[in-house]
Amino acid sequence: WVTGSALGCCLIMVAGLVGVISYNALGHFWPAPLVQLELADGTRALGREVARQEIPGKEGAFRLQLKVGNRDAYGLDFRWVDEDQVAGRSLPAEALVLERQEWGELYGTLFALHEGEQQLAADGEAGWAELVRLMALTTTERERIDALEQGEIAELNRRVKELQRQSQADGVTPELEAARAETQARFERLADELGRLRQDSQRYKAAVRLAGGEVKEVRVVEILRAYRPNQLGLLAKTGVYLSRAWEFLSGEPRESNTEGGIFPALYGTVLMVLLMSLAAVPFGVVAALYLREYAGNGPLVQAIRIAVNNLAGVPSIVFGMFGLGFFVYGMGGAMDQVFFADRLPNPTFGTGGILWASLTLALLTVPVVIVATEEGLAAVSREIREGSLALGSTKLQMIWRVVLPSALPGILTGVILATARGAGEVAPLMITGVVKLAPDLPLDSTWPFFHLERKFMHLGFHIFDVGFQSPNVEAARPMVFTTTLLLLTIVLFLNLIAIAVRNRLRRRYASSAF
Repeated sequence: WVTGSALGCCLIMVAGLVGVISYNALGHFWPAPLVQLELADGTRALGREVARQEIPGKEGAFRLQLKVGNRDAYGLDFRWVDEDQVAGRSLPAEALVLERQEWGELYGTLFALHEGEQQLAADGEAGWAELVRLMALTTTERERIDALEQGEIAELNRRVKELQRQSQADGVTPELEAARAETQARFERLADELGRLRQDSQRYKAAVRLAGGEVKEVRVVEILRAYRPNQLGLLAKTGVYLSRAWEFLSGEPRESNTEGGIFPALYGTVLMVLLMSLAAVPFGVVAALYLREYAGNGPLVQAIRIAVNNLAGVPSIVFGMFGLGFFVYGMGGAMDQVFFADRLPNPTFGTGGILWASLTLALLTVPVVIVATEEGLAAVSREIREGSLALGSTKLQMIWRVVLPSALPGILTGVILATARGAGEVAPLMITGVVKLAPDLPLDSTWPFFHLERKFMHLGFHIFDVGFQSPNVEAARPMVFTTTLLLLTIVLFLNLIAIAVRNRLRRRYASSAF
């Protein structure tokens, strides 16, 4: 009864924690209405109601927290308003939200649209229709600008650096000089095109009247999304919700990682877990096979088992320091001396990267795989082993064709535990390769495609950075909840896949001790 009660309490606490995270994360993308408050001093405040709490020291008095946006105009994102100072409340239909590349969201009403000094439209429905048209036009231009900067121009920069390294290593040759001249000419043409695109894209401006009456101008090309939440129906709100959620999953981070998407962190986390599993699982299984099937029961083997069990309890930061010394400075420095001497003193593998971070976490999780695999091997009954040997199979054939398939459910249990622990670890990664922002992914279309020496982003570190290192904590809080929910979802998804495979194998090998 006590054990069942404790288990029930644990499940309730876990469900409550997941519920709080889900509520705060999933509600972040919903387009909440904009409330305009008429204050007793004659001023106005426009924003989203975020929270309501009792004023400290004043029993029965409450205050409202508004997200007023307009950080470049007000210097803050949130404002507290005492309820006794509110003289009136309304939901203005013309109030709009502009999500910008910089300075966060802008709240206000559309005042006018300009192309240079010429006014294209004023407020009202005509102005809103013109803003939608201009946003569609500038979105195409912005995508072309991004394609030039991150695609062709970035590739030319890499080409120039490669030619410079070849010149330093082999000397200047006519072929290298011709290639460098051609690359420079292409770069200048693309730079001119980029300059023209930037200049053309900045010709459209939107003037927005803020709640205080002042007018703020914003370039249309900087507006990523615009909508009037107080006029949206359920279907339109759902469309905005899905659009913002997709941007979160597939977009690049903005505003010190407090806005935009988390695709680089998601990509880095999944790739690191795959590399870690490829390194930890084979070595863990082979080590467990040797300890269980081949090694004797002498003092050395017992000492190794004790060491493996103790390694499972070593703090993760210790593994991080070992990875920094052995993998990064040791192996990476040696590889730079042998294979990349022409790039020194700039390190290639002698600095943190996704390869070293994955190997460090593989060391962290391999004891879990060893212990779980040994338990799975021990559960295979003696009669099955002796029956296989009696039919003429060798010991290796017996292990490979009988014991290992029967022990696979136990092995997958170790893989599940290792994956869950490795996906959530942060401390070792902070000193072996993870960074706040990684513009280049470890896997791309540039030869040799896999760039395992590159630094990467990770969801766990992203949560730490946004939650504890952000200069704007209140604005970053929704990103913390959404990223946490995504990390929990990934770990749950990986575990469910492994559990499904394990259950299928158990049914398949039901004749064994399982």
